[in-house]
Amino acid sequence: MTKSLLRTSTILLALLAMLCVVAYAAIVGSKKEGLIEYVGAQKDVFTKGKAASVVSLEDLSGRKGVYAVGPIDGLDGEITIFDSKPYITQVRANDYTVDKTLKHGAFFLVWTEQTSWVDVPVPTAVKGYRDLQLFVKEQAQKAGIDVTKPFPFLLVGTPVEIKWHINVDRTEGKPLTKELFQKSKQPYVVKNEPADILGFYAEHYAGIFMTPFVPAIKEGSGMENALHMHLISKTSKASGHIDDITFGDGMVLRLPKP
Repeated sequence: MTKSLLRTSTILLALLAMLCVVAYAAIVGSKKEGLIEYVGAQKDVFTKGKAASVVSLEDLSGRKGVYAVGPIDGLDGEITIFDSKPYITQVRANDYTVDKTLKHGAFFLVWTEQTSWVDVPVPTAVKGYRDLQLFVKEQAQKAGIDVTKPFPFLLVGTPVEIKWHINVDRTEGKPLTKELFQKSKQPYVVKNEPADILGFYAEHYAGIFMTPFVPAIKEGSGMENALHMHLISKTSKASGHIDDITFGDGMVLRLPKP
């Protein structure tokens, strides 16, 4: 091969690699912060008046160690992806269904790709949501994680109680407001069910993939919410967004391995 042809081939390969990178970024349209990536923002639905899709879950197909949470476009359910396995819950009539495919869109999505975790026993002093938020931050700092940037975590065990919800469109065709968004949630409760819990810790991301206040951390309490958590029950089809939680003994926190 001549030097000229070799140079041309090298340039073409470099251009092809660049095009692949650009195409990948265009498909996902994401931003990377700390140990997570996200696309879309919760606050955008209020300026647009609708929960339009910004990403297809199929864009995450084929990746290993994907953990993701978000709401389905059109306020039609909850997205939980746990170790690349999807659990998509949607309210139907007086019940809800679980779909295990990626054939859905989200109006915002946050995810990470992690294959290594470090286990930390959760002490009995951690009783609920507020305690957990403080504990996750403290343990992440000890593990050398930059807590000023978003990071994922897992919880394994059997909580005493989990209050959770699934989004369901109750806007009646009206432009989406914060009030209608809060109304469009179907609440559920599970008790003493072994569960995998996926969470994301993030300070200063309210309106992106966090809400500043939740049932467990109310406005005026002197504390703002920094957790977005979903559950996957191991004994029922329960899967969705956690609003509050009460812990039992033997819970384990899993943090990304540095």
